[in-house]
Amino acid sequence: MNSFGRLFRVSIFGESHGEAIGAVLDGVTPGIKLSEEDFTADIARRKSGAKGTTPRIEADTPEILSGVYNGFTTGAPLAIIFRNGNTRSGDYSKLQDIPRPGHADLTAAMKWEGFNDPRGGGHFSGRLTLPIVAAGVVAKKMAGLAINAELVEVGGVAKEDAPDGWKSVLDAAIREKDSVGGIVECRTGSLPEGLGEPFFDSVESLISHAIFAIPGVRGIEFGDGFRAARMKGSEHNDPFGMPAEGAAATPGSPAAAPQVQPLKNGSGGINGGITNGAPIVFRVAFKPTSSIAKAQQTWDFAAGGMTSLEIPGRHDTCFALRTPVIVEAMTAIVLADLLLIA
Repeated sequence: MNSFGRLFRVSIFGESHGEAIGAVLDGVTPGIKLSEEDFTADIARRKSGAKGTTPRIEADTPEILSGVYNGFTTGAPLAIIFRNGNTRSGDYSKLQDIPRPGHADLTAAMKWEGFNDPRGGGHFSGRLTLPIVAAGVVAKKMAGLAINAELVEVGGVAKEDAPDGWKSVLDAAIREKDSVGGIVECRTGSLPEGLGEPFFDSVESLISHAIFAIPGVRGIEFGDGFRAARMKGSEHNDPFGMPAEGAAATPGSPAAAPQVQPLKNGSGGINGGITNGAPIVFRVAFKPTSSIAKAQQTWDFAAGGMTSLEIPGRHDTCFALRTPVIVEAMTAIVLADLLLIA
C-alpha cells in the first residue's frame, strides 16, 4: 500500500502532474523543533538541474499543514504537501495506447482498469520521492543518527575512475539519446545493539522493504554483499574485538560488554537480522532511466501491432544522481521506527 512503519508511520499521496503531492507522518515524537526551512538542504540535494538530470524544475516548497505548533512538533499527525507547477501533461498523451518499456504504464492500467492517472507516471513517478525526502528530514531528527549516502558508480564507472565527475559518461549517454544507472552506498553512524527481530522483521528486511519502494531500485547488498558468495568462511567471518579508540571493554558476558564490535564489519552492522553496534553499510543499484529519446520497438494497443517509440518529455539521463538523499531518508524512516519500538 502507500504506508510504511509501525509506530512511526509514513503515508504518501499524489500524482506527478496532479495538484500536489505529500506525506502524512504518524507517531512523530512531540517537541522536535521543526519549520519549513529545515527541509531546504535535503530537498536541494534531490533537485534537478545538474547535467544528466531532468530540465523539469519545480519550486518544491514544503507546506506544513498540521502537526507543528509554535515551531515544535505536537505529536499529532504531521502533514506536508508540495504543489506541482511545471507540468507538461501533453507529453504523455499517446502513452495510454503505447505504454513505455520499463515503466508501470501497462501494469498500472491493468491493475486499476484504466482509471489510473498516466501523466508523468502518475503515482508511480519518481516525483513521489519528494515527500519521502521530507519524511526523512523528520525521521533523521527523531533518530538522532548520522546517515550518509553517496553515489559511488555511474554507468559502470566507479567514482575513483571518474575524475570529471562522470561528465564523459553522461555526455555519451546524452549524445546517444540513452540513459545510465548507478550505485549508491549508504553508511550510518554506530547504532544501539539489539535493534531488529528475527525472522521477518530483520533490520536487512525492513531496510530492503523501504529501499525497494524507491522507483528504479534493482538490488541491495549489505556489508560484503554478493562478494561474500565468492569468499571462504575464514575470509567472510568477522571476529569481534575492541571498538573505536577511547572505548573500553567490560569483562563478563557478551550482554555486559555491548561496546565490543566486529573488526571488519563485513556483515554491514547486522548479525542474525539484529544490529551489532557497528555502522550499517549497504549499497543500492538503480536501473537506467526507462524514458529515453532513443527509438524502441514496443506494442501499440490502438494499432494492434509493434511500433517505434521515441519518448517525448523531460527525463533524467541518470536519475541515480538524485537518489542518495532518498536512500538516506528511507534508512532514517526505518531506524526511527525501530528506535521507537526498542
